[in-house]
Amino acid sequence: MIRTLLARLGSFAAVMSLVSLVTYGFVFLTPGDPAYTILREQRQSPPSEREVEAFRSEHGFDDPFVVQYLSWLGDVLRGDLGTSYYRSEPVASLLLEYLPNTLELALAAMAVSLLLAVPTGVLSAVHRDTWIDRTSQLAALIGVSIPNFWLGYLLILVCSLWLGLTPVSGVGTLGHLVLPALTLGTGMAAIVTRLVRTSMLEVLEADYVVTARSKGVRERLVVYKHALRNALVPVVTIVGLQFGFVLNGAVVVEVVFQRPGLGTLLVDAVFARDYPIVQGVVLVTAFAFVATNQLVDLAYVALDPRIERGRGERR
Repeated sequence: MIRTLLARLGSFAAVMSLVSLVTYGFVFLTPGDPAYTILREQRQSPPSEREVEAFRSEHGFDDPFVVQYLSWLGDVLRGDLGTSYYRSEPVASLLLEYLPNTLELALAAMAVSLLLAVPTGVLSAVHRDTWIDRTSQLAALIGVSIPNFWLGYLLILVCSLWLGLTPVSGVGTLGHLVLPALTLGTGMAAIVTRLVRTSMLEVLEADYVVTARSKGVRERLVVYKHALRNALVPVVTIVGLQFGFVLNGAVVVEVVFQRPGLGTLLVDAVFARDYPIVQGVVLVTAFAFVATNQLVDLAYVALDPRIERGRGERR
């Protein structure tokens, strides 16, 4: 286990180093002079050449790329993500201000997806090849195919504008969270539904399930007490891995519903060429995605030590 933990930490460090390099590098590959664009956005008027040169010198834009990157990376390792060009506030403070709303949306979306997916997947497996199974598979296919932004606008049109059931945008109440969570959780629910169905079909054919049925155990107990518990093991793994994708999807959903979070913060920063915020948001979301994947992998090894032994034998 210790060897696996060290290997995962090394892998995590390598991936995050690459992510930091790509994040910092691609921002400076955008067309145009960043100093001129930033000053123009700040002042709403074209800056003078002297002002542009002073801005470049102040923020190190005149230094070689490697020097700029290493300086920025050193600050990041010390917990300093820089200062927003447009807002003149520390990026770390802005992320801490907006991050709770994004996490709230991501967790609500995961809850919605599980509430929809687990019962649907179980019913689909138990009633295999019936109209219930076909309907659930069709719904899952539609859920995977619908883009988040399209579903979000459709829900706003129907639930908010036509029926007046929920607010159109904002945060603060449960009503503000329902539509964004449903929008973001639908795609994940479709994936988990198909996984639950497949896993349940495998477990329902296992010997211990057949034995329980032969002993006269009620079908409901067989399904929900014996089969479902084992069928959910791979589902938990996928749900953990999907958390990173949910965070990324929250960016689009927050923009659609004008919900303050990392998504709206990122979009505003991109248009304003506020590079420190762009780099900070991308780095934090990448960190959450990679860390979640590594933790899920470690948890899987802890639950089933045969995985680690299998890796050792392959080596």
